[in-house]
This record gives sequence, C-alpha cells and structure tokens, in this order.
Amino acid sequence: MDGFIDLIRDILVEARLVGSTIHTRHDTTLPGFFRPTNNWDIVVVVETELIAAIELKSHPGPSFGNNFNNRVEEAIGSSTDILTAFREGKFAVSSRPWLGWLMLLEQSSGSMKPVTAKESHFSVFPEFESASYARRYEIFCEKLMRERLYDGACLILSQRESGRLGAYSEPNYEFGFATFATLLKARALAVAERRRNRDAE
Repeated sequence: MDGFIDLIRDILVEARLVGSTIHTRHDTTLPGFFRPTNNWDIVVVVETELIAAIELKSHPGPSFGNNFNNRVEEAIGSSTDILTAFREGKFAVSSRPWLGWLMLLEQSSGSMKPVTAKESHFSVFPEFESASYARRYEIFCEKLMRERLYDGACLILSQRESGRLGAYSEPNYEFGFATFATLLKARALAVAERRRNRDAE
C-alpha cells in the first residue's frame, strides 16, 4: 500500500499543507479511549491539532470470509476508539479529525460470487442476502459514511495479475478514489486557508 500512502501525501501537499505535518511511516501512533494507542497509516497534525487519520487496508484471496469480518471489526473499532478519545478532549481544542478508510480488494471468483449468510435465529438485513464479499465491502463503505464513523471511504478492486500493471475497477463512484481524494483535499484546503487567515491578522 506504499503507493497509496505516497499518493495521498502528495494530495495533501498540493492542498498546501506543510509536508512536515504529514506523517506516513513514522510517528503515526495516536492515543485511543478504549486502548492506550492505535497505529494509523497516515496522520496529519498541525501544531497541536489532529487534522486527519487514515487507514489503508488490502484484502487478497483466497480467504475472504474470516478476513472480511476482521477488517470490518478493525475499522469500526479504530473509528470508535479515536472519536471517543476526541469527544473526551484528548486532542485539546480542535475540530473533529477527518477519518479515512481505504480498501484494496482482490477481484477474483472468491470475492465476486454470491455468499449465503447464516441466519440461525434472526434474518440478516436484506442488503446482505446473497451479497458477494465485494458487495459486502461496498455496503460497509456506505454504512461507515452514513453513520459518520469515517469522513471518506474508498473501495478499489484489482485482479492479482493485471493489478500489477495498474488495472483496477471501482464498483461505486461514490466510494472511488477520486471522491475520497476530493473529500480529503477539501478538509486540507480549509485548514490551510484558516491558518493563512489567522497569520494575516
């Protein structure tokens, strides 16, 4: 995922954030509420204000079932942890941090075929009935945004071989990389503009 990290960093710099405020491979640990700390892939801190925290994940095959559940639990846990810490004043005086979650999923028969959900005692929500793992991730991105657990969610599909040459697809433009980058850039531009106005006073 290093390429995505570098690309996102470039987007933030283009939005006029100082490069030294963008932490990508070191100093990306943030305090939590339910656990002492959590590591993120990209963290942006301007002076004493936490601007953004972004998590990047990949999910190759062949095991999609258990790993899907693990990825979902990790994402929900990370967001809940840091937002609760923010609510409790851990990050001093600051706006709510912009949270981003990006998933690169291997596009294969295992991730694209319909999957039956177990319904031992109660039925699942209708949208999950016979949904492939790719579709489940798309639903997950939608619910992350709807519940405001993350401010940007992105789902990219790529086949194992052609993906090495840069081929990819996005099942839903709403959760495509361009939309993700636009939302993040808007936050970065707002922060940069606010700082310029403050310095001009």
